[in-house]
Amino acid sequence: MHPRRPDGFDGLGYRGGARDDQGFGGAFPARSFSSGSDLGHWVTTPPDIPGSRNLHWGEKSPPYGVPSTSTPYEGPAEEPFPSGSGGGGGGGVGVQGQSSEQLNRFAGFGIGLASLFTENVLAHPCIVLRRQCQVNYHARHYHLTPFTVINIMYSFNKTQGPRALWKGMGSTFIVQGVTLGAEGIISEFTSLPREISHKWNPKQIGEHLLLKSLTYVVAMPFYSASLIETVQSEIIRDNTGILECVREGIGRVIGMGVPHSKRLLPLLSLIFPTVLHGVLHYIISSVIQKFVLLILKRKTYNSHLAESTSPMQNMLDAYFPELIANFAASLCSDIILYPLETVLHRLHIQGTRTIIDNTDLGYEVLPINTQYEGMRDCINTIKQEEGVLGFYKGFGAVIIQYTLHAAVLQITKIIYSTLLQNSI
Repeated sequence: MHPRRPDGFDGLGYRGGARDDQGFGGAFPARSFSSGSDLGHWVTTPPDIPGSRNLHWGEKSPPYGVPSTSTPYEGPAEEPFPSGSGGGGGGGVGVQGQSSEQLNRFAGFGIGLASLFTENVLAHPCIVLRRQCQVNYHARHYHLTPFTVINIMYSFNKTQGPRALWKGMGSTFIVQGVTLGAEGIISEFTSLPREISHKWNPKQIGEHLLLKSLTYVVAMPFYSASLIETVQSEIIRDNTGILECVREGIGRVIGMGVPHSKRLLPLLSLIFPTVLHGVLHYIISSVIQKFVLLILKRKTYNSHLAESTSPMQNMLDAYFPELIANFAASLCSDIILYPLETVLHRLHIQGTRTIIDNTDLGYEVLPINTQYEGMRDCINTIKQEEGVLGFYKGFGAVIIQYTLHAAVLQITKIIYSTLLQNSI
């Protein structure tokens, strides 16, 4: 964008097209334009930075010399209102509005933090048990309901301690960091877009999905190492560092590190199922998120037209629709792609000499000795030997995971409503 400024403007003092040769010691006004309308076509105000002023949505900064309509003029700044003056009420309203604005910002940050904590920390034991059930082809109990999952969680915690349900949590954060970093780097050095604009076209969508596919390929060896850490039994597990996932991922690429068996599938044969699962998960979650968010916003808009809503309800509508949409998108995509995820995890874990916990008893360990030749062979073998429900082993952990997530969202909403009600 090229600045529109008249000829002869040097940024120090403009006086209707001619410079004022007065020294800086002379007394001259801060602005001495010949007429405000002459320069209105090129003089602009600074951009409105969110959080820099107490502005509401849709307001702009007032022009120079005009008092703001949102904050009434209360007199000189060096002459504050006394406690008993008539302006005391206006000052109290301003302070109350500022405190409500600060509470709104902190509450929004807290709501997002609670959601992230639930997805990545509180739900990790469910992810651990879910993956162990998925790769355990020996299991006779499929743990399709949350009741059997809670029972086996208690057995693991009793025999191995709390660490049995929290193993590999650091590696999951590393995988997320590698994914975000790879996506940013690839997008910077290529023309592939990270986001899709409103005026999208099929080419832009294809390039965006290509970026996602390349990102999943880069993060694939680290995802495989993280999967091993989350399903490896704590009984024979060494006290590895938090960067063990990075070392194992790099070693898997260059063919060094922990020795594997001959049944280990090469990374090239894992690219297709990994990218397929990642892209489908992204597409399904994105479509459901947009759809749910559209419904919630339309419902909120209709309720605002029907009756006047309180400021508290307006603040709740500003945060929770997006969280609910994300929750619904993750839940639906995990349920739809659960069979494909089971196949993917079995292919990644094969040949890595991983020892897992016995999900039938809760106090023994089992080796992984599968011999799948590829994705198709894995699907046919599971269907023949374990039945269709074999693709849904450990599904009860998904029910517990999203039940906890929904409970945390509801508790957060109640706390947020209470705080807003006390502040308004």
